[in-house]
Amino acid sequence: MDRWTEIQAAVEAGELDGELGRLYPSWNLEKVRDRIHSAAEGFQGAFHPAPEAPGAFFSAPGRVELGGNHTDHQRGHVLCAGVEADLLACAAANGTGRLRLRSPGFSPVEVDLADLTPRAEERGTSAALVRGVAAALRARGLPLAGFDAWVDSQVPPGLGLSSSAAYEVLVGIMLDQFSPGGGGLPPREIARAGQYAENVYFGKPCGGMDQMASALGGVLALDFGADPGPAVKRIEGGLGEKGYLLCVVDTGSAHEDLTAEYAAIPREMGRVAACFGKSVLREVPEREFRNRLCALRESCGDRAVLRAMHFYGEDRRAQEMARALEAGDVEEFAALAGRSGLSSDLCLQNTRGNQPRNQAVALALALGRELAGQRGTVRVHGGGFAGTILAVLPRERLEPFRNGMEEVFGSGAVRVLRIRDRGGCLLGESCRDGSGT
Repeated sequence: MDRWTEIQAAVEAGELDGELGRLYPSWNLEKVRDRIHSAAEGFQGAFHPAPEAPGAFFSAPGRVELGGNHTDHQRGHVLCAGVEADLLACAAANGTGRLRLRSPGFSPVEVDLADLTPRAEERGTSAALVRGVAAALRARGLPLAGFDAWVDSQVPPGLGLSSSAAYEVLVGIMLDQFSPGGGGLPPREIARAGQYAENVYFGKPCGGMDQMASALGGVLALDFGADPGPAVKRIEGGLGEKGYLLCVVDTGSAHEDLTAEYAAIPREMGRVAACFGKSVLREVPEREFRNRLCALRESCGDRAVLRAMHFYGEDRRAQEMARALEAGDVEEFAALAGRSGLSSDLCLQNTRGNQPRNQAVALALALGRELAGQRGTVRVHGGGFAGTILAVLPRERLEPFRNGMEEVFGSGAVRVLRIRDRGGCLLGESCRDGSGT
């Protein structure tokens, strides 16, 4: 690996403009170079590295869920994509057994590689994610080495773009690159390490969609029923060519104290599956589920039954959405996205949090349906309960939609998303193209 000062010089000279243009398709390249320079200055100020220290710049994107709301943890189908908003790190090996990470606005993180056991006091923190990713990669046989990293985030927490998954993937790539003889881990292995960290160390029972989208980039149709999973299909083509765009609406509602609400969804779906002797709903034929609705209501409760109904319909829709997008039928894709949102609202019930006076997501969905027009649609985005909604809009509806939503939710609440066709990567080398397994 080159000295980090040499990489910075190559960036400033414009030698990496082609690569940076793929990572940041809508950004002015001068702005990108300024951001990288700023990260290098932050790194130097925080860690005072030796000029000969081997280092590099790394990037990991956020993600958008296009279809398959809460299907991944039941080994179902998902349609997702990496987005232009990313985490950028300037990092260098430090010759110690410690990982030290600094990020503006966040508490410093320091993890001793000699002790990677889970810590109860770290649950729900960035330190838990770092420790968990390191533990997962060590268990895989990767020899780990310490590094210092300065991380600049363009993936705002709480916006539904999965800043946590991007952080996990970023840490995984750095651990891989700085390990002796490293740099060869397939993106899927890094994604699996991130999911493990979030499940076991952080304490959130998520599926693997977020990490896969960040690690691989592009538009992805994922099948979590494959073994080993997930099976990945890249979807070429997109929305922009057909005059559509994607945006998220930040409702201003926070996810604090909602982990229990989120965790109840896979738990209740699992309770239904357990009635058939299975661990996830993907293993239960829908016909068998339908034939036992009355008994399931008695044993599991109505909400669990409704959430299982959502899974079966949403699992089909995610596949139909992928086919529509691949065929260039964006209007059909948008219609399916609208039906996905309706199912999340009526059956999955993840559009309202646990505070009756704060129903910002439900309000955004109701208002968004009025503002999106006949050819546009809105749906809950990601885990739900708080945070954001996703809109699929004809381009001409953007300004009316933006004006109406920001009148209620504040200036800057609507953010247009651009798909990024590259996943987590080391700048200065060919970015990972998702072909690895």
